Amino acid sequence: MTSTTTSPVTPGSGRPSTALLTDKYELTMIQAALADGTADRPCVFEVFARRLPAGRRYGVVGGTGRLLERLADFRFDDEEIDALADSLDERTADWLRAFRFTGDVDGYPEGELFFPGSPVLSIRGGFAECVVLETLVLSVLNHDSAIASAAARMNWAADGRPIIEMGSRRTHEEAAVAAARVAYLTGFDATSNVEATRRHGVPSAGTSAHSFTLLHTGPDGPDEAAAFRSQVRALGVGTTLLVDTYDITAGVETAIEVAGPELGGVRIDSGDLGVLARQVRDQLDSLGAYNTRIVVSGDLDEYAIAALRAEPVDVYGVGTKLVTGSGAPTAGMVYKLVEVDGIPVAKRSAHKESLPGAKRAIRLHRRTGTAVEEVLLPFSAEAPEENGLEKRELVIPLIRGGEIVSGLPTLEESRAHHSSVMVSLPWEGLALSEGDPAIPVRVVPPEALPGA
Repeated sequence: MTSTTTSPVTPGSGRPSTALLTDKYELTMIQAALADGTADRPCVFEVFARRLPAGRRYGVVGGTGRLLERLADFRFDDEEIDALADSLDERTADWLRAFRFTGDVDGYPEGELFFPGSPVLSIRGGFAECVVLETLVLSVLNHDSAIASAAARMNWAADGRPIIEMGSRRTHEEAAVAAARVAYLTGFDATSNVEATRRHGVPSAGTSAHSFTLLHTGPDGPDEAAAFRSQVRALGVGTTLLVDTYDITAGVETAIEVAGPELGGVRIDSGDLGVLARQVRDQLDSLGAYNTRIVVSGDLDEYAIAALRAEPVDVYGVGTKLVTGSGAPTAGMVYKLVEVDGIPVAKRSAHKESLPGAKRAIRLHRRTGTAVEEVLLPFSAEAPEENGLEKRELVIPLIRGGEIVSGLPTLEESRAHHSSVMVSLPWEGLALSEGDPAIPVRVVPPEALPGA
C-alpha cells in the first residue's frame, strides 16, 4: 500500500484551483522570505494536536485522502494571480505563478488513531512551498478528524448496530460530503448524502420525511395510510415508514395494515426513544411483524446511543450531533515549523509549545494486540528494542518529490484499518467518560538513542 510509484500533485484535472483557500499571512511571509533570500531554506513542518478535546481519550485521523486531492489542485493560475494583484509585488506574483510543490509529505494513514503530540503529517521542502500549504492542510485535517473522532465514538457506542449518517441539512453543503465520507471511514454503514455516494462510493440510505405524510391530507383530514401506501407502492415492503407524524401507536398499526408483517422498518424521530422503542417492539411483535426493524433518529450522540444499547433499537440515524461543533469539537491540530536546515526549532510560548525536530512514530503493542504506548523518535532514527513489545510504524509516505505516492490505501482499506486499530485500544481507553488519553505518548530525544 505504500509503493513509491508516483503521480503528479498538479495533474491539471480541470477542477477549480484550491490555492486561494488560504490565509493572507502565508502570502506576506512568502513575499518577505523571497526578499531576504530565505524562501528556499530546507524546512520541516509538522501537524499535531497539543491536546485532545475535553472528554476525549483518542482522536482519529480523517481527511488524508481528501487532502491529497485538494493539493493536486493547488495552483496559482491567472485568475488567482489577478485576485491577489493589488497586494503582491511582481517577484511574489511570479513565484506563485510558477509554484509547484516539490517536497515530501509523510503522515498517519486515514483511520489511524492519534494522541497529543502525534506527528499526524510531516511536510518537507523549501520554506515558502511548505508554508503556503498550511491553511488548506489544517482546514481539511481539522474538520475531517473532528468528525471522524466523533463518529468513531458513536460507532463504538452502537455496539455493532448499523448507523446512518444524516447530517447534511445541519452543515455547509461541502462539509456535509466530507462528513459523510469520514463517518463511513469510521464504521457508519450509509449516508443520506447522495453526493458522497457519487464522489466517494459511500452507500446511500433514505426514505421519507414528515412532509410526505403531511402531503397526504385531504378535505377529511390527514390520511397517513395513503402516504404509507404510496411509499410502499414506490419502494416495496422493504422500505422504512416514518410512524411518529401523528400518533405512534396508530402509525405502527397503520403501517402494518398497509405493508403487512414483512415491512422492512419503522422510524421514530422524536420523544423518549428508549420507552417508545420498547412499546413499538411489543406492538410490532403482537402484529406478527417480528422482523420489522426499528430505526431511531433525533439529535443522537454517543451518550444517547450508549443509553439506548439495552433497548430494542436496530438502526440509528445520526445528524446534528455528528456534524456540528457540539458533537464534534475541533481536533485542535496545528501546523508548526520544527526544523530549519537540519536544525531543530521549537515554539516556546506558554501553553503553545511545540516539540523540536522532525519526528517519526511507532506504536507498541502487547502480543495480544493491545496498544500500550506511542513513541516519538527523531525522523531518521532506528527504533530501539522495547522489552518484547511488538512495534508498528505509524508514518507512511504520501508525497515524494512533489508527486503523490501511488498505491495508498483506498477508502475501503482505510475503513478496515480503522476497525483494526480500534480493537487495539485498551478497554479503559474506549470509555465515554473523562480520563487520560487511551495510551501515553513518549518522546525519545536523540541523546537517549543507542550510540548517541
